[in-house]
Amino acid sequence: MESIIIDIMNNFGYVGIMLLIAIENIFPPIPSEVILTFGGFMTTYSDLTILGVVIFSTLGALIGAIVLYLVGRILKKERLMRLASGKVGKVLRFKPEDIEKANDWFNKKGVKAVFICRFIPIVRSLISIPAGINGMKIPTFLLFTFLGTLIWNVVLTVLGSMVGDNWTYIANIISTYSNIVLVILIILFILGIVIYYKKRVKS
Repeated sequence: MESIIIDIMNNFGYVGIMLLIAIENIFPPIPSEVILTFGGFMTTYSDLTILGVVIFSTLGALIGAIVLYLVGRILKKERLMRLASGKVGKVLRFKPEDIEKANDWFNKKGVKAVFICRFIPIVRSLISIPAGINGMKIPTFLLFTFLGTLIWNVVLTVLGSMVGDNWTYIANIISTYSNIVLVILIILFILGIVIYYKKRVKS
């Protein structure tokens, strides 16, 4: 996958970076660390600039985030509550009240979540869906998505530019960080399910 990403960026420059980052936001397994650090490296031997890479990568991230936000808007809280009230809810032991609680939490913490999650692998993309489900105002969603994404993009692009040929070293460090975070998230998810069902059994 890395070689394909590099070929696209070498052939299409800024447009390639924008499209790859947009796809990465919709399909999280695509490594943004490779796109951004190699983009930074490209600024040392091509006409690309750090500012240009940051601008187009941020535009791509916003495009991808909007797509997932719209997915969330299609799902809607009401639709999820109907599912929780039906057979699906009975099988999973979810109740409409659970959806309400999640909605209340997101209404209180949503802005912080959208910003902070832009630094967490996998979640950085998926956070757009609950934002859409809970009807977060688009200007607010875009603002904090932009701020979080901008910081992430600037840091990795600048690092890629600074280390030059050694950009893969930075990409590997970020990849390791991503894998560790992913394992932690999986463990927390499993623990959450176990705790949730234990409470259900007791009640």
